Order: sequence, then structure tokens, then C-alpha cells
Amino acid sequence: ARSETNTPTLGKWSIPVHEMYAEPRISQTLLDDSAVSLETWLANKISEDFSLTENTAFVSGNGVAKPRGLMDYDVATTADASRALGVFQYIINGTSGAFSTTAGVAGDKLLDLVYALKAAYRGNARWLMARLTVAEVRKLKDSQAQYLWAPGLTATQPATLLGYPISEGEDMPAIAADSLSIAFGDFKRAYTIVDRIGIRTLRDPYTAKPWIKFYTTRRVGGAAMDTEAVKFFKFGTA
Repeated sequence: ARSETNTPTLGKWSIPVHEMYAEPRISQTLLDDSAVSLETWLANKISEDFSLTENTAFVSGNGVAKPRGLMDYDVATTADASRALGVFQYIINGTSGAFSTTAGVAGDKLLDLVYALKAAYRGNARWLMARLTVAEVRKLKDSQAQYLWAPGLTATQPATLLGYPISEGEDMPAIAADSLSIAFGDFKRAYTIVDRIGIRTLRDPYTAKPWIKFYTTRRVGGAAMDTEAVKFFKFGTA
């Protein structure tokens, strides 16, 4: 005989989507006389700007008229087994606003961050930090004066820190007192992005003659789904 197990209940998780828009205009004369396709150029520029706006929201958005970013959730030092749902864990650096200058200590703290993450998440884990933080990480050495950072062996292979690839995220906070400037984990499992339709463009040659308006919209959303899948590194003492 087998007793009934405590099966998790099923529910529905709703991720709201928010709309970005752009409405640049180009004169019909310029479109006619240009040696290149300005419509294509403009579409590419709008797509780039939308991507930059999305990246910022996915990291630091507050959920008001934009997606709620990874950094907007509560954090605590509590381990996974007893931490509340929707709260990320952080590891304390022990030095405020900087890495420890004692040989090997900074590397030990980063190892604490790596192994605070469960093995099931480490297979697809990577580091996320701003480029100036990467510059500081590249200077770190162990107690034997060996660099912790390792360059990629090929052009398509990213550099690694303690064996895990590094991604630069310009919207991650800079190193400062009590900042959460480094994240490590499986971001695909931690955060879900909803792309509702893609980019839509309405070409309007009628309402502002002789200008052609390109009304462009995109609807996206994002939310943290598994707060055990990513850990943060806090440059503080508590």
C-alpha cells in the first residue's frame, strides 16, 4: 500500500504585457530620393531602441507601465528551504562597495555564490554583470596569484569565471555600498519573457502630409518564475 503524496497544486501565473511605441516620420521626398532604403534603416533603428528599452526593464523595471525586472524583487540571506516564494537569495561579500583586497578572499566569496545554487541549476548557469564590474572581476586572483577569469578559447566561446560563462548586462548596478552588482544562475528558468505579437508597424501617409508616419508598437512582459534559479552577490557586510 502506498499513501497519497503531497502533490503541488496547479494554478495560473499571469504575466501582464506592456506596450512600447515609436512614431517617427520621414518626408515622401526623402523616401523617393534616398539612395538607400530609409524604411528598412528606420525599422532597424526602432528595433534596436526597443531592445535597449526591454533590456533595462527586464533588469530593473518596476512593473508600472513596463515589465517587472529581476532586480525589483525582494532579496534575503535565507536559504532555499525556508525562503518565501518570490524572494531571491543573496550572498554577502563581507566588504562594502568593493571586493576584498586580501588574496584569495574575493574568489572564496564568489565560490560561496556558485555553490549556494543547487546543482540542478548550475548546468546552465552563467554570470551577469555590467562591463565595469567585469573589469574588476578580471583583476581578481587566487592565493597563488592566478587569475580567476579565463578567456574564451575561440571567438564564439565566452570568457569564464570559475568555469562559468560571463554575460555583460549594462543595466546591472555598478559596484557600490550594498549593491547587488553580480547575479549568477540559470536565467532561463528564473525569468520568463512574454512577447505578445512582435513588432508591428502602421505606415501612415495620410494624416500629416507630406510626411509619412511610421507608428510602431511592441507588447512585452516579464516576471520572475523561479527565485531559486538565480543568486545575487551583495557588496556589503550584512
